[in-house]
Amino acid sequence: MSIEYLGLSEINGPLIVLEGVRDASFDEIVEITVEGNKKKIGRIIELYEDKAVIQVFQGTEDMSLFNTHTKLLGHPMEISLSTEILGRVFNGIGQPIDGLGSIVAETRRNINGLPLNPCEREYPRNYIRTGISAIDCLTTLIRGQKLPIFSGNGLPHDQLAAQIVKQASLGENSEGEFAIVFAAMGIKHDVADFFKRTFEESGASSHVVMFLNLANDPVVERLITPKVALTAAEYLAFDKGMHILVILTDMTSYAEAMREVSSSRGEIPSRKGYPGYLYSELAAIYERAGIVRGCPGSVTQIPILTMPNDDITHPIPDLTGYITEGQIVLDRSLYQKAIYPPINILPSLSRLMKDGIGKGYTREDHQDLANQLFSSYARAGEARALASVIGEDELSDIDKKYLRFGAALEEQFISQGLHEDRSITETLDLGWQLLKILPREELDRIDTKILDKYYPKNESADEQR
Repeated sequence: MSIEYLGLSEINGPLIVLEGVRDASFDEIVEITVEGNKKKIGRIIELYEDKAVIQVFQGTEDMSLFNTHTKLLGHPMEISLSTEILGRVFNGIGQPIDGLGSIVAETRRNINGLPLNPCEREYPRNYIRTGISAIDCLTTLIRGQKLPIFSGNGLPHDQLAAQIVKQASLGENSEGEFAIVFAAMGIKHDVADFFKRTFEESGASSHVVMFLNLANDPVVERLITPKVALTAAEYLAFDKGMHILVILTDMTSYAEAMREVSSSRGEIPSRKGYPGYLYSELAAIYERAGIVRGCPGSVTQIPILTMPNDDITHPIPDLTGYITEGQIVLDRSLYQKAIYPPINILPSLSRLMKDGIGKGYTREDHQDLANQLFSSYARAGEARALASVIGEDELSDIDKKYLRFGAALEEQFISQGLHEDRSITETLDLGWQLLKILPREELDRIDTKILDKYYPKNESADEQR
């Protein structure tokens, strides 16, 4: 039997305090009735003797200490799920906002997920094709991986996220259904309209589940949005056997919301004012990716975050880098050169790509080619630094070729159109075309047999000018 409580003892920002509570539990959902008819949802985030601190999702505006009715529902927050969620748009707490009515539930799931035995995890192997050369070739996304994008304010991470949603697919010759769960936190109305319009125009919306928390929505909702999205992803992956790519943007908004709520609770802050449990909260989200033994589906994550002041040592990217399996870094200097996507390949990496590429997955030359492109681009950076000191005319012939290679890699390989979708074969062939700028003896990261097969003997670097 549920008990209804009348009145509150305190209202503090998004938090309310209820006294005289019996049989309450942490993370329990409560239903709050304001002014007799207006209903709000909250959850218990702290219990002390007979006092409960409740987080109100829809904000505490219009709430009074005297006429507020609070009912404990006896369970954590749950969302209704069925395959009908594909192609639908929801708000940050999983309520439909597309005007198509409510979901006919097949099941209801706790948004916190269930603990997963690490021994039941399978090692990620197969890759997911994004159609973007810099990612597919050099920082390959593996099925079941968590690979964040580190961006900055004003950089085109929204366009990149939309392009990945439009173009992403399972690798060639892969079987299984593929879908995308897209969750946005604290985004502006025009950005939300951009995502919805882009997905509809490209025809991708039929296999996309969208969760949108807008900038004018309550801050507390942002703490729930990624958990709701991942619950939907786990249902589609592990119950329905689908391969799900989850895109979360922007994790900085999530962390800022956590800092705001932590401040309201009067907690002692840690680095840069963020709570000390920021690491564990981020880990609880990121670790909900992977493959479970015996289940045909998988959950792959691409969290996107904006680095404050482009500082990669800031707590949010710093802690994210500890938890995730690599990163894709967007660079402001490349963006200023009108290169899209402005991916800086040198600090970017995918720690799991070595096991999901090569013969049987992409192509036998993939790993060697990627190693050589990384090495040669790093050498091109050294040649640029030298040229800035002594002048380009004073460089040796080989350094001049590296300069040409670096410029060509940025303009032809990294840079591609907003609607340009390259296959893995096109990407790898393009990489070999660029390596022709360099003499064969400079290609020291490639096995001789692969070099003989893919590097044309009859074409020298001089003939390519």
